[in-house]
Amino acid sequence: MHDLMVILPLIIVGAGALLLMLLASFQSLSKESMSILTMGIFGFAFFVQLAVSNSNDITPFNDIFSGMMVANTFTKVAGLIVLACGFFSTMMSQTYFTQNKGFVLEFYCLMLFAVCGMLLLTLAAELITIFISIEIMSLAIYTLVGYDRKSVIRSEAVLKYLMLGAFAGAFFVMGTAFIFAGAKSTTFGAIARVIADNGFFSSPTLVVGAFLILVALLFKVAAFPFHAWVIDVYEGAPLPITGFMATAVKTSVFAVLVNFLVMNSELRDSWITFLFYISVITMLAGNLIAIGQDNLKRMLAASGIVHTGYLIIAVAAVNTNEFSGGAVLFYLAAYAASTLGLFAALSYLGGKEEQRVSFDDFKGLAKVRPYSAAAISIFLLSMAGIPPTAGFMGKFYVITSAIQADLVFLAVFGILSSILSMWYYLRLIIVMYFREPEDQFEIAEMTFAPIGTIILAFSVFALSFFPVVL
Repeated sequence: MHDLMVILPLIIVGAGALLLMLLASFQSLSKESMSILTMGIFGFAFFVQLAVSNSNDITPFNDIFSGMMVANTFTKVAGLIVLACGFFSTMMSQTYFTQNKGFVLEFYCLMLFAVCGMLLLTLAAELITIFISIEIMSLAIYTLVGYDRKSVIRSEAVLKYLMLGAFAGAFFVMGTAFIFAGAKSTTFGAIARVIADNGFFSSPTLVVGAFLILVALLFKVAAFPFHAWVIDVYEGAPLPITGFMATAVKTSVFAVLVNFLVMNSELRDSWITFLFYISVITMLAGNLIAIGQDNLKRMLAASGIVHTGYLIIAVAAVNTNEFSGGAVLFYLAAYAASTLGLFAALSYLGGKEEQRVSFDDFKGLAKVRPYSAAAISIFLLSMAGIPPTAGFMGKFYVITSAIQADLVFLAVFGILSSILSMWYYLRLIIVMYFREPEDQFEIAEMTFAPIGTIILAFSVFALSFFPVVL
């Protein structure tokens, strides 16, 4: 019964996806009805996830489903973030499709299937289960990115994502095969015992397998040098899906990446140098790409690469002996609130067919829609790490955890990267407040995205007061 309670939110989301798929076949529900029903499913699953009592023991691997899953405070909070991302992405989707064509009733059911894969991914402690989770998530995301087959930019985005994603999947399967050859098992618990008994470098197949799996997971979070796909895919995807990918996908993959690395201290220590260089180059590359962008979606995609670099710092600083993952989770929550809030605002301000997507399109927004400009400014300041926002506290926790782990250079580089990022975040604020308006910024009435924007703006400040155990 305890095992079933752990996966109850996953069951709710999966059953909800099947229900919506059946309802969509009748063509009798409106877009608004489907969005409300989807938000209800996400909201119900969120409160169930909140209520489910996991073990107070936060060691990585409890005996859930014979060691195939892990259930602890870390996975619980990661699941809450994923469900919240699904809820707010649904809110902005309802608004987005009042101004943009191409909606199909199956859209929300695909979003539920994607979240189902993500929840399973946060819980997975076995390599084949992880692969299945990634494919459930990825296939739904591929479809959501390119659902509008008449759009050339959507088709281009999904083709690039699908081809590169297939390579990442192949790397993961190869890595799983190598690890099975070295450990004779695919469960994290058994792999950890083999490493503890024989040493990580005693088996070349374990080393090669771990490397291939890390490559596959780093592709999914858009770390350097696997970041090339993210700019074009984020630009080509619909606004709500871009925000959904930037937050929910990143949360679920980082959750499984942390679980994989902390299965054994020797395994984690073996990849510290690798993660060190990946983090530095990822932050540097992301900043250099973001500085030269005029398109907001491309800028946010590049800034997402930078945030991946910060998160890799937090992953490298994780203590396997006293594991909590607090810095990783807090940063993911702060980043999700800021990013989703910004995309929610863009969903109702973007206009028909996303006609407002560049910096210059938002000239003088503060004089026409002061509350929207204020909310966008809050999200941008949080992403830049300006106090007293959640983004500042997230970077503070990451840098503190890096210093505690004797990764002082990474901490200093993270601070310098944050200073550099202010250029492209403050640029939009300057355009909104110090330029004359050239547009009236009409928005559709009776939509949910403005409500989501307000909630997320308050969340950016509320999260900053939440205590974190590093």
